[in-house]
Amino acid sequence: MAAEKPIMMVGIDDSEHSFYALQWTIECFFSSFSEEQQPYKLVIVHSKPAPASVIGLAGPGAAEVLPFVEMDLKRAATKIVEKAKEVIGKSVKEITVDVVEGDARNVLCDAVDRHHATVLVVGSHGYGALKRAVLGSVSDYCAHHAHCNVMIVKKPKVKN
Repeated sequence: MAAEKPIMMVGIDDSEHSFYALQWTIECFFSSFSEEQQPYKLVIVHSKPAPASVIGLAGPGAAEVLPFVEMDLKRAATKIVEKAKEVIGKSVKEITVDVVEGDARNVLCDAVDRHHATVLVVGSHGYGALKRAVLGSVSDYCAHHAHCNVMIVKKPKVKN
């Protein structure tokens, strides 16, 4: 009986940075191998915001808007997953897609545990120190809290 392949997990959002990280991962770890020789199983994880977090403190009338916000968030998540599948193409045989509602930092770290991932790949938005302090860095959080190796992929800057 063949040993189970380790899990490589890639966190995606709607940013070009996450899709660059996905494309880089496919090129470096999957494309050059036949389907049988691929060293990992691939798990794609997308964190979908909760409708209440998008609406925030909207006050009276927020309850009526909630179903529409939920529908838009589901539609956006579907587009992101479809785009990820286009990037992957036919390069990977075994793919699992996981769309989970919640904060990306927690969703990714929880997904690492749930899928028993060996490696988590995330893109870097390239925020400076101030933006990182205000917005928080998903990649930094995962690097410190995920129970696996974390690979942070930076998109190269275009040189003039």
